[in-house]
Amino acid sequence: MLYKNKFIVAVPAALLLSGFATASQAATLDDVKERGNLNCGVNVGLAGFSAPDADGNWQGLDVETCRGIASAIFGDPDNVVFTPLTAKERFTALQSGEIDVLSRNTTWTATRDNSLGLNFTATTFYDGQGFMVSKDLNIESLEDLNGASICIQSGTTHELNLADYFPSRDIEIKTVTFDTPDQTAQGFAHGRCDVLTSDTSQLSALRLQLPEPDSVEILETLISKEPLGPVVRQGDDQWLDIVQWTIFAMVNAEEMGVNSDNVDEMRDNPPNPGVARLLGKDGNYGEQLGLPNDWAYNIIKNVGNYGEVFATTVGEDSPLKIQRGMNALWNEGGILYAPPIR
Repeated sequence: MLYKNKFIVAVPAALLLSGFATASQAATLDDVKERGNLNCGVNVGLAGFSAPDADGNWQGLDVETCRGIASAIFGDPDNVVFTPLTAKERFTALQSGEIDVLSRNTTWTATRDNSLGLNFTATTFYDGQGFMVSKDLNIESLEDLNGASICIQSGTTHELNLADYFPSRDIEIKTVTFDTPDQTAQGFAHGRCDVLTSDTSQLSALRLQLPEPDSVEILETLISKEPLGPVVRQGDDQWLDIVQWTIFAMVNAEEMGVNSDNVDEMRDNPPNPGVARLLGKDGNYGEQLGLPNDWAYNIIKNVGNYGEVFATTVGEDSPLKIQRGMNALWNEGGILYAPPIR
């Protein structure tokens, strides 16, 4: 990150370039405000993360992240247009400006972060690549998969993870690739392969689509780290900060005990300075982002804190019933941690 205004340079050309940089950095927020809505790229349909319900309304953890960003900017979580994207389409859509942010169960890797003109913002779900098999196969370890065929979605990190893991252990596998998660699950259900591999969160979602969900199991062994989170274009520090701090506000709110039910009371009578800063009663943290000072209040009021969103989309109050695990707060046995607002 560049440290602005570290030196005062009395050179007109330098000042001119500085002006161009400032204008460029503000471009995405200005475009979103002028348009009146946020363009958010999501999965074509992954239960718990981004999928339309029976009425066509998008639901899921990634969806709620975008609704949180819209709340921070407009005070209204519904000022979002969702664009469903396949794994192959997602980065091009962001690079071309078709979407403002990609919130689509996307793994943060060095190549994606450093060579595509994109920036990952923050991790919203810590995951790992796992394997789903029929219980009838009695698979006890990954060594038992020698000679198996594995259904996998193309254009994902999972292909490289398989190539890294199995050959080095002299385990022979055959891969069967598909374009979308639904196609991958259908291939597994119809016997095109013995095993279905993906992030464990995605496996939990795809399991619900199978004709007999109770006939399969997800193996405990993971072969990768899969930190999932939103992505933005490089060259727009302000927009990067807005997306990051939307997530950080939701995590900090959970840690402070601020939720959608008590946020009004907490704002009117902050129990401590941290809550006062979070909810815009102290400081100018919204102004620093180019947002209203009640930006975080609007996020929590409209969307909820991270724990609320997790529970209703992928956790205990959802069909997926995914345990918090690594995604619990740092002071509750997990690794979820947000910088302080101060």
